[in-house]
Amino acid sequence: QVQLVESGGGLVQAGDSLTLSCGISGRSSRTSDVAWFRQAPGKERAFVAAIRRSGGNTYYAESVKGRFNISADNAKATVYLQMNSLIPEDTAVYYCAAKLFITSTTAAHVKTYRDWGQGTQVTVSS
Repeated sequence: QVQLVESGGGLVQAGDSLTLSCGISGRSSRTSDVAWFRQAPGKERAFVAAIRRSGGNTYYAESVKGRFNISADNAKATVYLQMNSLIPEDTAVYYCAAKLFITSTTAAHVKTYRDWGQGTQVTVSS
C-alpha cells in the first residue's frame, strides 16, 4: 500500500494555471501508478488523468485533454497535475489515487484504485 498527500489547490480565476502535487510514500511507492480524479458537489468522482510511472504512458479525460498535463518525478516520488486554461467547470476536489498497474482500459475505473489521498480543493471563478 501507499500513502498519498495532495497539495497545491486554491482559488484562481478563469484562464489561470495551477499545478497540483501528489506525494507518494509507503511500501509500494516506487511501483505504483498514479491517477488524478475530481469530484464536484453533487457529482460522482470523475477521472482526470493517469500516468504509468515506469514508461511514462499518460491518459486523459476528454474534458481536460490539451489543457492538463500529468507528469512524474520518480526521484521525488511525486506526481504533478499541471492545469492550464482553467474554467469554472474545473472546480472540484481533486484526489490522487494509486494502484499497481494502469492501462488504457483501466485508467478511468475509479473502483480499481486501492489507495487515495485526502483531496485538495480547486475553485475557478468566472
